[in-house]
Amino acid sequence: MKAITVEPMKAGTARLEEVAEPDARDGAVLVEAIAVGVCGTDVEIVEGKYGWAPPGRKRLVLGHESLGRVIDPGPAKGLEKGDLVVGIVRRPDPVPCSNCAVGEWDMCHNGQYTERGIKEIDGYMSERWRIEPEYAVKVDSSLGVLGVLLEPTTVVAKAWEQVAAMGFGRRSFWEPRNVLVTGAGPIGLLAALLGVQRGLDVHVLDRVASGPKPDLVKAVGATYHSTSVSELGFEPDIIVECTGVGQVVAESLLKVAAGGVVCLTGVGRGSAAVGADAGAIAAGVVLRNNVIVGSVNANRRHWYKAAQALARADRKWLARLVTRRERPENLAQALEREPDDIKVVIQFRDV
Repeated sequence: MKAITVEPMKAGTARLEEVAEPDARDGAVLVEAIAVGVCGTDVEIVEGKYGWAPPGRKRLVLGHESLGRVIDPGPAKGLEKGDLVVGIVRRPDPVPCSNCAVGEWDMCHNGQYTERGIKEIDGYMSERWRIEPEYAVKVDSSLGVLGVLLEPTTVVAKAWEQVAAMGFGRRSFWEPRNVLVTGAGPIGLLAALLGVQRGLDVHVLDRVASGPKPDLVKAVGATYHSTSVSELGFEPDIIVECTGVGQVVAESLLKVAAGGVVCLTGVGRGSAAVGADAGAIAAGVVLRNNVIVGSVNANRRHWYKAAQALARADRKWLARLVTRRERPENLAQALEREPDDIKVVIQFRDV
């Protein structure tokens, strides 16, 4: 079969090539790939900045945002031939740490977890893949190819759970009314979707003033801003930060309302904060009783919540997030970002 592979930590090594059929030891459920989303992590792996091959091998099958159709469910209960499924990305470490031992592998303490298409386990950019039944998530068949959005939705499902845990815990009385999402990429737009589903007044900030993003934000029921966080004109109760840009992070910490929560989901992109005084930011956080929480990855609970959120979402709006589909042989084009790109997917076959 064909698969897109890369030699981690070596730029320019990604290619579509013939590989062996998936080994039955990799999982009892056999799946044919439909589509795989492309994200910044994939780009970084291809650029040689990140990634680990499986033990004893030089090359890694890329891809962690999956969607496939079950060919053979094996002994898996609840799965049938023809079901659409998505594969969970992370696996708990073998020790295991206290969190991995109870299924909270997204909170792994010792870093010995593994991840499909990223760290020591082949990913989903192959014509067929196998998966353990407990890591296969069934998606609503009416989503079709849009089921490929499930993995990025799990990221924001966890982020919203973290916000709720920080704000609605026993620390104070809290009635949030509005939320600011910084960044209108796939993660930001999906964060906005979940905020609207929660009945909040949602605002989305991005640097572009035209193109599909402002229209998508309006269509989901939120308000779009192309100004800076400091110029918004109000203090958000919640800020979900999805850019990783230092200046935006600093402004978010200064702008969040008293008692508010800032959830950081963006990682390591953009410039450092310009003109930001770390001491002043810290003092503001302390004096205004703010909470800053980082959120990354997701466990099975978040995949379940994400699947529910997508099932409730408007299909026409979701379809607008997938701005480009490329065939596996067009990997280079899929990795090259175009001005109006939101989510690019590599499509192996039709649903």
